[in-house]
Amino acid sequence: MRLTPAQLENHLKQGLQAIYVLVGDEPLAQRECLDAIRAVARTQGCDERTHLTVERNFNWQQIQAFGQSISLFASQRLLELNIPNGKPGVEGGKVLQTLANKGLPDTTVVIILPTLEREAKNSTWFSALEAQAQVITLNEMDANQLPKWIANRLTLQGQHASEQTLAFLAHQVEGNLLAANQEVQKLGLLYPQGALSDEVVREAVLNVSRFDAFQLGEAVLAGDAERTARILQGLQDEGENAVAVMNPLMWVLRPLLRIKQAEMRGENINNAMTSARIYGDRQTLVKRALGRLSLKQLEAATQKLADIDKTAKGVMLGDAWLEISRLCFGLAKIQVRRR
Repeated sequence: MRLTPAQLENHLKQGLQAIYVLVGDEPLAQRECLDAIRAVARTQGCDERTHLTVERNFNWQQIQAFGQSISLFASQRLLELNIPNGKPGVEGGKVLQTLANKGLPDTTVVIILPTLEREAKNSTWFSALEAQAQVITLNEMDANQLPKWIANRLTLQGQHASEQTLAFLAHQVEGNLLAANQEVQKLGLLYPQGALSDEVVREAVLNVSRFDAFQLGEAVLAGDAERTARILQGLQDEGENAVAVMNPLMWVLRPLLRIKQAEMRGENINNAMTSARIYGDRQTLVKRALGRLSLKQLEAATQKLADIDKTAKGVMLGDAWLEISRLCFGLAKIQVRRR
């Protein structure tokens, strides 16, 4: 059964199930889901909590040994199994499949996974977990969903704000949901229940946006020039190294160029995207970019990236950050070509 984080609270009112699977990279949602499961577990007599992290050379027989051991202090137990890379391997996959089908005596198991790659999603072990466990997907918050999320959090503490103020808050904390939650909680401590004016919010809230180069690539693909500029500024303000930004941009533009070349040859775009390992929602972004950018522009962009890479590494003279900014903003502001 699949659940969203928002559905978990009502689900837990019916009691704990044998296995929960948290899938995704959003840290606040992961923390809150774990806290909710732990709280209910305590009310049901789970006074013993064990946390295992699957690292290199992890001994999977620990799971079987845990199931066979008897707790001296609690009738119910909670086992948290964290697999940071999402790859349990052959032995681990078999253990997870057995765990999904049989569970562990007197134990609620929480399996913590990152966002999974296509191979892992299609694996036998994950299919078994999907069929038997409660699977909770922890998606990162889209920028356009953030104002509503903030409004809901303010409502929980008896406060509300105008759309303009919510947009300001979202702008300040975009890319960092943990910080967004902290800022909302801070407003609850600083001000009474009721309406929050734009002035008091601006005075209280710090700029805690956190961006990464992958978000920059997505903004460029989407043709969102304003967000591209904001992310570029954020990365520079955070002291991000230009070389660290180069690789993700190359991973965005090189596959896009190959797909564009396939399109110009008359090949099927969906097949070209699959060959370039572009799946799911990212296909929509790529198609949007293909509609805006010509083959000549993409070829020039990839060549420019190669030159900027040399500049960033000191092989060529110039300001790597300035050239990255010019390139990304230039690509993002190109509009759909008229036919």
